[in-house]
Amino acid sequence: MAIVFTMLFSGGLIPLYLVVRATGLINTIWALIIPGLVSTFNMLIMKTYFENLPAEVEEAAKVDGCGDIQTWVRIVLPLSTPIMATLGLFYGVGHWNAYFAGIMYLNDKSLYPIQVVLRNMIQTPNVSQELAIANPMTLAALPPETIKMATVVVAIIPVLVIYPFLQRYFVKGMLLGAIKG
Repeated sequence: MAIVFTMLFSGGLIPLYLVVRATGLINTIWALIIPGLVSTFNMLIMKTYFENLPAEVEEAAKVDGCGDIQTWVRIVLPLSTPIMATLGLFYGVGHWNAYFAGIMYLNDKSLYPIQVVLRNMIQTPNVSQELAIANPMTLAALPPETIKMATVVVAIIPVLVIYPFLQRYFVKGMLLGAIKG
């Protein structure tokens, strides 16, 4: 119940900032990763998935002489690749698209993630200030909207490249819970 309570009620933005500052993560890349490392919702999804794995497989491993860790590494982890791939994609896309943490925790512009740069480019009319390109003459020849849309495409490419490789795990996860017969 305590874990579900944190899903409904959070401590708030200011206490989270104070915790990140107290741990010395301000102006580091870890300030973007560590605060959102564990999601209560995703943890409940994974718990439900592990509970629905067949107990007979684990019992067979125990009969064959596997210990708890060996059963987990050799049996449970290979069976749980669909849920891990799904949650990995959820976390990856969530961290990739997050820009508020970059604004809140980072002061050094060289550490800004691409989403913060893109947000700043869209909000400011002068795109050249955000890009810091060595040759401003080539930048002046392009319309600002072209540079903004090119940055949007560059920001989308990693997700578009990774998704087809993880899509097969989504299909396996759906078929695992389907009725067979």
